[in-house]
Amino acid sequence: MDCLFCKIISKEIPSHVIYEDENTLAFLDIAQDVEGHTLVVPKKHSTNVLDVATEDWLHVMDTVRKIAKHYVEDCGYDGVNIINASGKDAQQSVFHLHIHIIPRKHNDGVDAWPHFTGCATPLLQMWEKLKIK
Repeated sequence: MDCLFCKIISKEIPSHVIYEDENTLAFLDIAQDVEGHTLVVPKKHSTNVLDVATEDWLHVMDTVRKIAKHYVEDCGYDGVNIINASGKDAQQSVFHLHIHIIPRKHNDGVDAWPHFTGCATPLLQMWEKLKIK
């Protein structure tokens, strides 16, 4: 398999590990676009949230929460953004499930929230389409 994150997990590619346990790995994003930008991945390969095993998903989210709490309680951040892209059209660029943690400080100038232009479909129609029956 030619997966970048699998190579990081197997230590074929070096990384700056923040946390590791038997199921997950968390490391700094090499893009260095935002201070402390961290990626959390399951050690067992899955493409994204659409195919990850429930147990692996729970391990990932437990690690995300552990790191987020550490950043706020121990590292001086005021909050975090948690971001995921699942699928090519959702702008997923590495096809190994990963969750981004963006540590935040008051007035840091980071705008991590998308700017949506509005939905043309009426809310009731959208609800009828999307609700799970």
